[in-house]
Amino acid sequence: MFKIITDSTADLPEEYIKEHDLGCMNLSYILDGVTYGHGKELDWKEFYQMMREGKMPTTSQINPEEAKAYLEKVIQTEKEVLCLSFSSGLSGTCGNVMLAAEEIMEEHRDCKIIVIDTLCASLGEGLLVHKAVCLRDQGKTLDEVADWVRENLLHLVHVFTVDDLYHLHRGGRVSKTAAVLGTLAGIKPKLHVDNEGHLILIGKVRGRKKSLTALVDYMEEKIGSYRSENDIVFISHGDALEDAEAVRDMVKERLGIQNFLINRIGPTIGAHSGPGTIALFFMGESR
Repeated sequence: MFKIITDSTADLPEEYIKEHDLGCMNLSYILDGVTYGHGKELDWKEFYQMMREGKMPTTSQINPEEAKAYLEKVIQTEKEVLCLSFSSGLSGTCGNVMLAAEEIMEEHRDCKIIVIDTLCASLGEGLLVHKAVCLRDQGKTLDEVADWVRENLLHLVHVFTVDDLYHLHRGGRVSKTAAVLGTLAGIKPKLHVDNEGHLILIGKVRGRKKSLTALVDYMEEKIGSYRSENDIVFISHGDALEDAEAVRDMVKERLGIQNFLINRIGPTIGAHSGPGTIALFFMGESR
């Protein structure tokens, strides 16, 4: 059996990572002058509270040296590794992990490391990891699972909304004027991650309740013939559990899906999406 590795942007619960013996590379971030992410963690509730109070975090990608050091530890016990990495459309992390893997395989001919750019983020990346875990546990080989991931990653649909347009403005996703006017008018954006792994604005609605309904509308539109592929749906939230549960209940009612994994959005993604973000992830005919 081979080792599956992802990174902290997949936003998988810690207990899930331990239960399925996953590797996880941590991206670091700086908040209020303190660096977190490598053995020093900030409680996620406190993280979002600090953002609400106006503190603005900055994030860093995993550099090639960090990736190489991590992978070198893994190959001491695991000679076959599948690394499912954060979208190259949002970070240079994946490219750096690929560089590190190539160097290691040149130096250690007895190991095999496959790195895949998932073109995914948050629990979208996490859901793709979950699919790979299920295939591995069914006895599929490293190459078989890697092939399935490559063939299906563009069927991993992301759709999300944010509560405050300001954080998207900071990340260059909307103009300052749009952020100010949209906030005053109660405009809530609907966004997704496209086929190049970029964050794209695809619609706007007025009011929080309508924005949550719009996520499930999008799921109904996109799921198509992939309904049977959705034995589980993932939902992530920026310290907004009640809204995440409301989306879950709508999906249950409208699509009959019963199994869900709900988890908070971690600091790397949350730094750019902000408190109150709700994201829905599922398998569909297209993104």
